Parts: sequence; structure tokens; C-alpha cells
Amino acid sequence: MTPSHELQPGPDHLPRGPARVSDADRDRAISRLREGAAEGRLSQDTFLRRMELALAARGPDELRALTADLPNEGRFSRFLFGSVAAVSSFGLRLRRAWQTERLPPLLLPEPGPHPLSIGREPSNGLRLGDQTVSRFHAELVSRAGVWILRDLGSANGTCVNGRRVTDTAVVHPGDQVSFGRLSFRLTAR
Repeated sequence: MTPSHELQPGPDHLPRGPARVSDADRDRAISRLREGAAEGRLSQDTFLRRMELALAARGPDELRALTADLPNEGRFSRFLFGSVAAVSSFGLRLRRAWQTERLPPLLLPEPGPHPLSIGREPSNGLRLGDQTVSRFHAELVSRAGVWILRDLGSANGTCVNGRRVTDTAVVHPGDQVSFGRLSFRLTAR
């Protein structure tokens, strides 16, 4: 019996060697190893050792042995899992869109030299009577046609489109703004 790594005469009497690993085969094996590690099927040490072996593999049998204990997801499985993920996230996107559209409007004032002060204190231009709103929470000003929202060091924060404003932020009609727990949709006249 001749070992598989020795040259054997083929039917056309040309010497042939063992099958070699293609880059595509090696990439597929490495991808399956990564997926196995991400799913928790391989420990970090096992993953690293198998990656080394995959990079050093000379034959397809060596690669198959490295991924034999991992589930084989075909194109259908990837399609099915991707479809389920898309459908699952649809509800979340729909709920966010529904909540966003139901926000009360906050009408941008006429541009002027003085900012619109926002807070719980009665002297503010826009008084918000919620305990999560600071006495002097934020201010809104128009400069050269651009609206700028500035947080005044509020305790519970000012957010624009879900991101906290640490100093100032440019805002536009349609943006969602929050002062403490109160949220609004900016609208223009």
C-alpha cells in the first residue's frame, strides 16, 4: 500500500500528489472556526490552536478534521437565520418609528438676538414643569440660520436624537430633543 503523500502514477501515467488546500477552502474553514468561537462552541484556547492548524494545513482532510465537530450551516440556513433576524428587528424598528412620530411638537421660535431658555424655573422662555428638568436646563439659539441647542449643566441631561449633549449641538426641524424625561419633536413654522 502506498502512502497518500507519495507520488502515484495516474491513469494518464503522470505523477500526481495529494490534493492541496485552496485559499478558498482555508478561508471557509477559518470562517467556520470564527463562527464556532462566536457561538461559544470553542474555547479561546481551542480556537487559537485550530486557527494555527488551519493555517498550516496541507490537505482538505486536515481542514475537515478541524471543523468536524461544528455544525455545518449551508446557504439555506444562513438565509433562514438572516430572514428571522430581519423579521425580528422589524418590530423594534416599527415601535421606535411609532413612538418617534407620537412625540409632542416643540415649535422652533422666531430667530432673534436672545436665546430661548428652557427649564423648570418660571422665568424661562419655555417652562417645563417636570422634576427631571433642571431649573435652568438648556437654551436654544439661532446663529446665521443654524439652530444650536446648549445644555446648561443640567442634572438629567439634554439629548438630541438619543445622544447626550455635553456642550452644544446643531439641531434641525424633525430632530428629537429630550430634557430629562421629557421628549419633543422639533418643528418649524
